Amino acid sequence: MLDLNVLLDVVQRRDSFYFASATVLSKVVEAEQTGFLPGHAVTTLHYIVRKSAGKAKADEFIDWLLAHFEIVPQDKLQFTRARTLLMPDFEDAALAAAAEAAGCDMVLSRNVADFVGSPVRVMTPEEFLVQT
Repeated sequence: MLDLNVLLDVVQRRDSFYFASATVLSKVVEAEQTGFLPGHAVTTLHYIVRKSAGKAKADEFIDWLLAHFEIVPQDKLQFTRARTLLMPDFEDAALAAAAEAAGCDMVLSRNVADFVGSPVRVMTPEEFLVQT
């Protein structure tokens, strides 16, 4: 399961983080790994990309995501589960609950500290790449 910041590192070309995040995305595109995104992330990503690059680029990016990533549907049960997690940020808790429901073995995020209390192991893209 990928946190939004991993995708935004690539889309927004965040220099310090671009290489590791782009390498993770390449592993998904090349089918070396299965990439998951929580359903709520799709609309958030479209909104962010549309603001910075326009609707056409946002639409193109979403089409690319849908072609390469599994989207985990989120429902009342998952959001209720997220509310029970002792995590500081609800969006991160919702992502962790989606990862748990999908059976993901890890969440990739640059903000590992934000996922204390996650039922799924969390690591940075750099840590993941060292393992694979």
